[in-house]
Amino acid sequence: MDHEFEETSGPTAEEQTSVNTKPPATIFVLYAGFWIRFWAYVIDLIVVGSLHRIFVYPVLRWLDISIIETSMLSTVAISTAVVMYAYFIIMTKLLGQTLGKMVFGLKVIDENKEKLSWDTVIFRELIGKFISKTAFFLGFITIGFSSKKKGWHDYFGDTLVIQERKGVPI
Repeated sequence: MDHEFEETSGPTAEEQTSVNTKPPATIFVLYAGFWIRFWAYVIDLIVVGSLHRIFVYPVLRWLDISIIETSMLSTVAISTAVVMYAYFIIMTKLLGQTLGKMVFGLKVIDENKEKLSWDTVIFRELIGKFISKTAFFLGFITIGFSSKKKGWHDYFGDTLVIQERKGVPI
């Protein structure tokens, strides 16, 4: 199965004994598996490519900088990386999801149920994903085998990716 459920309960036994306390509520969290996250990432790559071609290419042409150079340290390659990492960091921090994740109803949450901090998001999106990609994409493949569907970048950032639409968000 591609998803796991986590069950948490409401008030403690002591809290239940008070007159005004409701019985514990059960919250189900549906972890987002490898394939749904893969397709969300594909959509994000299309968005990043479009943003780059709409906003960055005209500036590079205006500055008479080649956009067809293919070396890893070319201006176009560096600007692509900057746009890509900025997109993922800003969208994840401000909304908890990128456009690709929005399409599939996915959301990045802190494993400790706290608000995502800039440090967490930057460490997850920049450093964690860089390491996951550099190591022959093994960091992403672990999503399919982890009990909580976590990639290396999720472990580095102490984050989870959940399906909002099918589970109840925390």
